[in-house]
Amino acid sequence: GASRTDDRRRLSDEQWFAIEDLFPWEPPSRAGGRPTVPPRAALEALLWLLRIGGRWEDLPDWAPSESTCRRRLAEWTERGLLCEVWSRLIEIADELGEVDWEHLIADGTFCRAKKGGISWGVATNGPVPLSWS
Repeated sequence: GASRTDDRRRLSDEQWFAIEDLFPWEPPSRAGGRPTVPPRAALEALLWLLRIGGRWEDLPDWAPSESTCRRRLAEWTERGLLCEVWSRLIEIADELGEVDWEHLIADGTFCRAKKGGISWGVATNGPVPLSWS
């Protein structure tokens, strides 16, 4: 398990260097203004949440703010960036012989349904009709 004070990062420097070019970032300038959070910090926080299955409120003390992490997640997802990150890191792990393809899974179907039920019905915004005719 992990706690909110757990400061262990998961990406090694080698892993970060392999994907760093996907995350353009400029350090703060001397001109002032609010500096942006480095992308590695936001990515590490998102990976931490995924690893523990936590809520946004559970972000550890070392992580950027919840709003920064949410914004980066939305931005990176929209750009397809996280799929490219995953692809690169899996490729590196495979080259090192660290992937057992017999047991690799990247699927979200094991997640619980909200409000507890399994339903394959048609999604609606109103009451469900009694008949389809």
